[in-house]
Amino acid sequence: MTTIDLGPTPPRPAEPWAGVPRRVGLTLAELTHACAVIDAPLPFEALTRTGGGGLDARLGQTRSSGEDEAFAAAVAAFGDPADSLSHRSLLTDAGLEPGIAGALGLLTAPRVALDFDITVDGLHGHAWHRQDGDAVASLATVDGLVFELSWFPVAGWSSELARVPALPDDTVRRSSQVPDHIEVPFELADAVFEALRAGRSDLVPVLTSEDTTLTSVLTAVATETHGRMRAVVASVADYESSPIGVVAWTLVGDGWRSLRTTTSGDGLTLVITRVDPADLAAELAPVLAEVAR
Repeated sequence: MTTIDLGPTPPRPAEPWAGVPRRVGLTLAELTHACAVIDAPLPFEALTRTGGGGLDARLGQTRSSGEDEAFAAAVAAFGDPADSLSHRSLLTDAGLEPGIAGALGLLTAPRVALDFDITVDGLHGHAWHRQDGDAVASLATVDGLVFELSWFPVAGWSSELARVPALPDDTVRRSSQVPDHIEVPFELADAVFEALRAGRSDLVPVLTSEDTTLTSVLTAVATETHGRMRAVVASVADYESSPIGVVAWTLVGDGWRSLRTTTSGDGLTLVITRVDPADLAAELAPVLAEVAR
């Protein structure tokens, strides 16, 4: 039975580079070519851009088709991926660099799959973490053009997970009306959020029975949000994945809040708690424990 340890990082080993994550940047073209060299599929569903087809012919160039052309031009500008990999000594006559080949192999055929979708101030990123035994590999991108490929021992996974929700240095911090911890009946929170989405803020005090604190907190959760993160954990067997659980965070004025539900005698409760990037491993641990059973 495999045990996934997301506790504190162990003491530094005697060997200077033992256990240190390896990272390499790859363009989409290089990543695609590297996968083809080892006869492995891309470790994610490629973000293809197909354009507007006949609609463009009738209406002229649409915004979507313009973005497609810019994306295609950017990919073409990278040049021959085989040449660039060779110039970087990542591809030789002996084949693909062993570390990269192993990482791509793990991304293709893992035991545990962890997919991240994250948005911060309009920037949209994706990260894929894959684990099997004592090894983990990850792939991340913001623009779909350039990727960071990493591989590391499972003992260092918690530190690598903390990198996913780490905010850019220029992220604006401001005061927040969302407390560090609050529990709200799920049905009430859902009704308030739906009213706000529909532009009916006048209904919020009615729904909260004129509870001004609850009104301001739930309104702040909806209106302050300028980022979100969703992590989906799945167990993989015979190349088929089965979702195990989801962890969701929202970014408000002064930082991240986790959003999770609990069940009690009073029904479903939404629990909103302040979290930092270093807390992500602990948030995921109960879900990952289900896979390790």
